[in-house]
Amino acid sequence: VQLQASGGGLVQPGGSLSVSCAARESDVSISAVQWYRQAPGKQRELVAASNPGSFANYADSVRGRFTSLHSAKNMVSLQMNSLRPDDTAVYYCNVEVTYGSGLVTDYWGQGTLVTVSS
Repeated sequence: VQLQASGGGLVQPGGSLSVSCAARESDVSISAVQWYRQAPGKQRELVAASNPGSFANYADSVRGRFTSLHSAKNMVSLQMNSLRPDDTAVYYCNVEVTYGSGLVTDYWGQGTLVTVSS
């Protein structure tokens, strides 16, 4: 599975931005996603996790501002609102794909930079 990350960029504090990961293969079904971010000089941290059902969990630092979405069976997005300078980081998706055989494999997106600055 090849993942294409998109979105990100520069936004002012208080603004909104979305990052997405899409599998190039249209027949891929993403069964879960975890979103990570890594700020300069810091360790990678988990900020959100969700599945196409009702499960969603968020880090305290982003809860109420970020929403993990399953836009299509092969695409996931992270909608980020009320952005703050400390949200500046490279954002990565880690998607879980469940195959018909029952095999479950995870894949990483290449990361996309989000910069929050005035």
